[in-house]
Amino acid sequence: MDETKDSSLAEVLGGNPLIAVGLPISLAIIMVGVGLTLRFRDFHNVVYYPAALILGSIAQILLMPAIAFALAYGLDVPSYIAVGLVVIAACPGGTTSNVFAFLAKGNLALSILMTALASLITVFTIPLFTNLALGLFSEQSLETPMQLPVQQTVIMLVAIIFVPVLAGMGMRAWKPAVATRLEGAVSAFGMFVLVALVVLIVYQTRNHLALLLAEAGPAVIALNLAGIALGFATAKLAGRDHRDGLTLAIEMGIKNSMIGLTVTLTLLQSAEIAMPAAIYGLLMYFSAGLMVAHGRRYAGLQAAPVAADIPLHVPEDVGFPDDHPEMLDKD
Repeated sequence: MDETKDSSLAEVLGGNPLIAVGLPISLAIIMVGVGLTLRFRDFHNVVYYPAALILGSIAQILLMPAIAFALAYGLDVPSYIAVGLVVIAACPGGTTSNVFAFLAKGNLALSILMTALASLITVFTIPLFTNLALGLFSEQSLETPMQLPVQQTVIMLVAIIFVPVLAGMGMRAWKPAVATRLEGAVSAFGMFVLVALVVLIVYQTRNHLALLLAEAGPAVIALNLAGIALGFATAKLAGRDHRDGLTLAIEMGIKNSMIGLTVTLTLLQSAEIAMPAAIYGLLMYFSAGLMVAHGRRYAGLQAAPVAADIPLHVPEDVGFPDDHPEMLDKD
């Protein structure tokens, strides 16, 4: 990659006030949306079936970055693509994965809890995997060795992920009806910001976009497909059904590209390293659409469960107050 172009892109994107300030604020708002979707019932039900959540979270947090390292070596991609691939692999799912799990008729509670748990844990694992990738790959072709500041990264991610998620959960518990109304608006806002960022990055890299797509595209597609396969395999290992397998596949295949773009553009200030996250943020919708079509078709083929198939310890209405917002909040 031309050094002058790389420097120009880093200055335009990494130094852009809209990126440096607007991106973290936007991500914080989106993570409030994750908290808004969490209910006490979700935690109650998963206590009885923890295997999918535990194994899925381990696969999401540890195995996905390991797959990214393997792909970077196996496909012999340029160093900046290798680092960016690890960054996006280390990112959790986002509110988008929850939306697709719902559309695919998957296990929405499992999807929400995996998103929330991974979002909190990856606050600490993203800087570790990113620095490991920078140490392994950056000396090969990046002109200036980079290092992600761990303390600064953790503080930033806590501020824009952990705290907003807790704030959203508090809003859900305090004003459930208001939280329900806000969910759609926050999700739409997240989609708008992601699309706007991808368009900006594509525009700023237009002079050598074809080369970047050729370099990053195959690795990004391979990572996406590997995540989907890993999701189904993890559910099988946990002894869960196809519905949970589809949910885990969506969680591992749909990444929170906003976090990847925040790390690469505001902290590393490299548009090239950001390209895998941007490309992933585009291409993941194709596989997600196929999983939605598959899930809805599969759900349509299943007979409605009989009463004997419903576990006695999970009643139709477990009685949590926030399951009836219309009774608690008339505002």
